[in-house]
Amino acid sequence: MFYRCVGAVPPKRHTQHRDERGNLYYEELMGEEGFSGDSSLLYHRGLPPAIVDSTVWELGDQSLTPNHPLRHRHLRLPDLFPGDTPAATDPVTGRRLLLANADVRISYVVSEAASPLYRNAIGDELVYVESGAAVVESVFGTVPVHQGDQLLMPRATTHRWLPTGGAPLRAYVIEASSHITPPKRYLSKFGQLLENSPYCERDLHGPTTPLLAEGTDVEVLVKHRAGAEVIGTRLTYATHPFDVVGWDGCLYPFTFNIADFEPITGRVHQPPPVHQAFEGANFVICNFVPRKVDYHPLSIPVPYYHSNVDSDEIMFYCGGNYGARKGSGIAQGSVSVHPGGYAHGPQPGAYERSIGAEFFDELAVMVDTFRPLQLGEGALACEDPGYAWTWSGRGPR
Repeated sequence: MFYRCVGAVPPKRHTQHRDERGNLYYEELMGEEGFSGDSSLLYHRGLPPAIVDSTVWELGDQSLTPNHPLRHRHLRLPDLFPGDTPAATDPVTGRRLLLANADVRISYVVSEAASPLYRNAIGDELVYVESGAAVVESVFGTVPVHQGDQLLMPRATTHRWLPTGGAPLRAYVIEASSHITPPKRYLSKFGQLLENSPYCERDLHGPTTPLLAEGTDVEVLVKHRAGAEVIGTRLTYATHPFDVVGWDGCLYPFTFNIADFEPITGRVHQPPPVHQAFEGANFVICNFVPRKVDYHPLSIPVPYYHSNVDSDEIMFYCGGNYGARKGSGIAQGSVSVHPGGYAHGPQPGAYERSIGAEFFDELAVMVDTFRPLQLGEGALACEDPGYAWTWSGRGPR
């Protein structure tokens, strides 16, 4: 990412760094891709590897079911957390798995409680805040998050979520098995965001001060893999991991608000890559935001019907009015699952109704994967069984 320096660091890396009493701080390199990717140097009061216990953390239901027989699906996420459920859940352990493959896992959570300390050792996480607010504390410092923020948390970063305000935190969680970065086409050869990028460095907000905490025998939940299986471990650290007095580098958590995404438009309908915000290994993340639409005199502003033969398309509808889905039951908090294998596109009548439209007031986060997704327990618990037949107006024979 982009270089940042927070707190106290020595003038030269890998050299002595001491407190006012002469005690050494302990330098930790947190880096990606061995020693050839982005990294940061963190300076700890205590020893980063010092643990006193390691036990099993039993994750929630991680089972997956193939999308078989193949069909489009509509998930109603508000149905997953009815009534007073949010008070009993936190933003980490309360997540319900919607969709997953070997590259990416998508979950949803509504919560009001503080999370335990947590680290995802499988890959980066991008968390979209549908509503509510929180403070996210990490070894890098504190980052506030609000409605519309996309928080990018690097792999293996110890952190916790502290919901704030009077409303529950509603979060859509994209967990990678890789790193999540800006698309390469937006970056110069030295990593600066280019003029053709729909956002710039000023739109990214990271920690600004160290977060120093005291404590001993501190538990951290770690999500990791055993082969293809996702499992968990509960590590107990001798001293609190939030003991970093300073750090610098290009690897750290940051927020990007979807309202700062600048849409790219054209005379005729633009394909989804113009909406791309981030990418991971074998998937992309796109932001559909309010925008002026196609202005050719014969344009049809809604998407044309398309068969993405290499992709599953997952659309999370998080605001506005999505014209192409009118009449399908899609609403705030819906997720549409359009698998590769057959065509999808506007609902009946939407194609015609869009002619003459000048502006779309819609907000959605899309994940396109390049390997098929399977259904998690959360998806099976909130599916609208009639969605697949809305193009024909007929149910199954």
